[in-house]
Amino acid sequence: MRYPWIDFARGIAILLMFVYHFCYDLVLFRWLYFDFQNSPFWLSLRTLIVSLFLLLVGISLFVATENGLNVRRFSRRLGWLVVCAALVSVASYGLFGSRFIYFGILHFIALASVLALWLRHFYRLNLFLGAALIVLGQVKWATFDSAWLNWLGFAPRKPATEDYVPLLPWLGAVCIGLFLGRFLLKHPQILCWQQAKIAQTLVTRLGQHSLLIYMLHQPLLLGLCYAVYGFLA
Repeated sequence: MRYPWIDFARGIAILLMFVYHFCYDLVLFRWLYFDFQNSPFWLSLRTLIVSLFLLLVGISLFVATENGLNVRRFSRRLGWLVVCAALVSVASYGLFGSRFIYFGILHFIALASVLALWLRHFYRLNLFLGAALIVLGQVKWATFDSAWLNWLGFAPRKPATEDYVPLLPWLGAVCIGLFLGRFLLKHPQILCWQQAKIAQTLVTRLGQHSLLIYMLHQPLLLGLCYAVYGFLA
C-alpha cells in the first residue's frame, strides 16, 4: 500500500535536490560561484536533503515490511539500487576521474536497506539507537582515512569524491526513520493532510518515481548546460 504523504515528502526532497544540483552545475560551468564546501547555507541545505531522503528510507522500509517482508519485491528494489549505484560510479569516473563517486547516497541506501532489515522490529530502541549512531559518527580516527575504510564514517577528512554519504552518522537517520514509520502508523491523526488531494499533486508524483528522477536529472541538467555552453561559445 502506498501512502501519499510519504511520496509527497519524498517529492519535496527531490525538488530541493534539483535546486542544489542545478546550482552545483552552474558552478561547474563557472557561470556562478557558490562555496559548496564551506558555506553554512549550502552545507546545511545538503544535510537537510540527505536527512529527508534517509529518514524516508527508514519510514518506507518499515511501512513496506509492516505485514512481513516480501523477499522478491525487496530483492528487486535492492537489485535496482545496486545497478544504479554502479552506474553512478562509472559515469562519475568518466566525468570527474579520481573524484568519482564510490560511496554516495545510492551506495549507502543499498547497504543501509539490508542492515535496517534487522532493526525494523524494534520501536523506541530505534530512536535511541539512531541518536547514538549519529553521535558515534562524530568520532574520528586517522586509521579510517584510507579509501578502504572511510565509507564507515570515522575518517577525519572528507575524501576527494563528488558525493559522500558514509555509513555513520547516516545510518542513524535511517534508524530514526524506522521509529517514525511505526510511530506515524500508530498515530495516523498526526497526518492531517487530505490524502486524496496530495495524491494528485505533481510533488507526490515526483516522489513516486524518485530513483528514476535521481538517475536522469543530472544527465539532463548537464546536457542542457553543455548545449547552452556550446551555443554561447
